[in-house]
Amino acid sequence: MRDRVAILLLAAGLSRRMRGRDKLLELVAGAPLLRCLAERALGASAPVYVTLPPEVLRPGRHAALDGVPVTRVVVPDPAEGMAASFRAGVAAIGDDPSGLMVMLADMPEIVTADLARMIAAFGAAPNLPLRATTADGLPGFPVIFPRRLYPALSRLSGDVGGKEVLTGERVATLSLPGQRARLDLDTPEAWAAWRGTENGAR
Repeated sequence: MRDRVAILLLAAGLSRRMRGRDKLLELVAGAPLLRCLAERALGASAPVYVTLPPEVLRPGRHAALDGVPVTRVVVPDPAEGMAASFRAGVAAIGDDPSGLMVMLADMPEIVTADLARMIAAFGAAPNLPLRATTADGLPGFPVIFPRRLYPALSRLSGDVGGKEVLTGERVATLSLPGQRARLDLDTPEAWAAWRGTENGAR
């Protein structure tokens, strides 16, 4: 796997803004969002790792991945924030892959073709981080971190993510259509608005 990219799907957050619903179990294309994104990631022909809270906290997420050939990475204390998922993910993949693509699990418009394009672009400059942007250039997700940044990712703590690791780095970018690189849905209102659009009706 040393010249390949591994995909890390971050799904350990506790959906606190959903007022009792779990955003990762909302239906997209007839399946829970988490399952849908995991299958899209697998379509990019990369090994896929999914961070999850302990099953007792979110049993529905574990059930949503039944039969999907991903590696589950349980984060013991998801309340710490995103850093705990980064540390767990880096520990799970080891140092073999040349890059680690980090996806957020609440971004329903990211599709397999986006991931494949990013992996191909990263292969042309595997020492640089690669970040997806919106069509008008705003930074978003996914992000591919080169192997040399794994130690920095493994040292993250608290409610911080990869942005801290990218500070001071020369970052390559790849534009994705529309706003999909930044469109995340983490409130009931955001889901309702998205479902009222042409994209949300898919």
